[in-house]
Amino acid sequence: MKNSFYLLIIVLLSACDGNSQNNQTKSKTTMDTKIEKTEEEWKKVLSPEQYDVLREKGTEAPFSGKYYLHTEKGIYVCAACGTELFKSDAKFDAGCGWPSFSDVLDSSKVVYTKDNSLGMMRTEITCAKCGGHLGHVFDDGPAPTGLRYCINSVSIEFKK
Repeated sequence: MKNSFYLLIIVLLSACDGNSQNNQTKSKTTMDTKIEKTEEEWKKVLSPEQYDVLREKGTEAPFSGKYYLHTEKGIYVCAACGTELFKSDAKFDAGCGWPSFSDVLDSSKVVYTKDNSLGMMRTEITCAKCGGHLGHVFDDGPAPTGLRYCINSVSIEFKK
């Protein structure tokens, strides 16, 4: 119930805010496509590390994630619900310690939310289907998008 309330607040704030830090269009999804689980249900299906990042907005240590230097061709999906998020063709080494992508597969699959925590102005990205925290997007990426989606490895899985 508590997470449903917070998810609703995030969706409402995203819909009301016409501008994000990176000028990305806020995604809109219908409630019937959302996955809603209790925190106990999430704890049963996610590892402790995944739960910390995906549900509690934690961050894995830099240079520690299994996908940081991963170079196989395929699709990266949300580790919580399997939503396709990034193509391997968009992955690049930003040198920041986390997997980085220049673009999302489909902007309707993520939600952009202003994040002013830790004394920084950032844009958080979450999975539009399950609300899982993926990471943040910055405007210091390569052409043509100029974006860097900085993603926690534990938030994603790889599919060949």
